[in-house]
Amino acid sequence: MPSGASAQVNSIALEQVSASRALAKLQRKLRGRVGAAISKYGMICDGDRVMVCMSGGKDSYALLDILLALQRAAPIRFDLFAVNLDQKQPGFPTDVLPNHLSRLGVEHYIIEEDTYSITKARTPAGGTLCRVCSRLRRGILYSAAAEHGATRIALGHHLDDAVETLFLNMFFGARLKAMPPKLLSDENGHVVIRPMFLVRESDIVEYSGLRGHPIIPCTLCGSQEHLQRKQIKQLLRVWDRDHPGRVENIARSMASVIPSHLADVSLHDFHGLEGRGLNRECPARASLGRSGA
Repeated sequence: MPSGASAQVNSIALEQVSASRALAKLQRKLRGRVGAAISKYGMICDGDRVMVCMSGGKDSYALLDILLALQRAAPIRFDLFAVNLDQKQPGFPTDVLPNHLSRLGVEHYIIEEDTYSITKARTPAGGTLCRVCSRLRRGILYSAAAEHGATRIALGHHLDDAVETLFLNMFFGARLKAMPPKLLSDENGHVVIRPMFLVRESDIVEYSGLRGHPIIPCTLCGSQEHLQRKQIKQLLRVWDRDHPGRVENIARSMASVIPSHLADVSLHDFHGLEGRGLNRECPARASLGRSGA
């Protein structure tokens, strides 16, 4: 073999080894973060049947991979199956996810519902499609969970999603509300979990790239990304660049809430707060406001 060709082969082999090592290191990191979230928030118990919602994006691919790895090593037994909703978007590659899931040997179900046409019809001109689309998708997935005996519904939201949602609610909704790691749905009492709650999006991007996941772009809303969320994402990117660790600290603050140092009267009894030795009734709420003071 010519020396130039030999050097090229050696270079390719070294790149492959390096990529393999990077992937293994990243897998350990993601398994650790996901395992910690599952344990901290009691997401999965012995005997659970977990429905993993697959969109064809990097987050859901990574979620399924890590849960499969944890399933093999966990001290408890739980089942996994995947569900994808084919929303009949024009050009949607219907074979990509079934082929991927079959190669993994994962039990899976493809649900075909034309939510694309319904969303288009119900969204005013110039409006964002996400609200109608997410509501329809959620209802269909809840029905699938009940049909297939799921005790947990796993979504691929990550730490960045939670922080972005916190700021979206603060900036545009005047509410201190984020995205919980585990919740009980209002509709049908389903338990929804977000096992990647402690995982940074940048790690998922790197992991999915190294794994070579067959990403399916969302043609329904991918070209209509919500402007407000885009602004928040850009803000987080700047903080990551200029103030490393700030986004993680914000995420940790959501798990360390001190109601007495906020201003919600439903969480803290401000009217009953009096100095030692005082025994008196506080004036009625807003009485000073009514008097014009």
